[in-house]
Amino acid sequence: MVDRRLLTEKVDSVQRSLKRINAFRGESVERFSEDAVSQDVVLFHLMQAIQACIDLASPVNSDEALGLAGSTHDFFYLLADNGVITRQLCERMILAVGFRNLVAHEYTKLDLEKVFYIAHHAIGDIEEYLRSIAQRYA
Repeated sequence: MVDRRLLTEKVDSVQRSLKRINAFRGESVERFSEDAVSQDVVLFHLMQAIQACIDLASPVNSDEALGLAGSTHDFFYLLADNGVITRQLCERMILAVGFRNLVAHEYTKLDLEKVFYIAHHAIGDIEEYLRSIAQRYA
């Protein structure tokens, strides 16, 4: 059985980060590209939100005995294989993890237009993920 306290804490953490992203993402890519503070806030909170989604997937997989994950990506594949999330959402969450890795490890210079797009559109994937987990385990 999934620990509801942990579930609530992680969902709350993600929602706080999404609010910060919404507050600082800006109305135009031009303004966002010129505002280092907004860039920092958005990037930090995107990274935090995605990490909290990973942190939520791990105990769900473990507590529900969905299978053994050999990597972060496997957490999402196992959730999809067991009907917790759709395969399409699984693939989008894996892309989010890749983005988080780029931000966290600075593998390459970030494309601010892409960050702006993610802050405006791809955060819906995180919201869908939270709804899927909450519907199943809350």
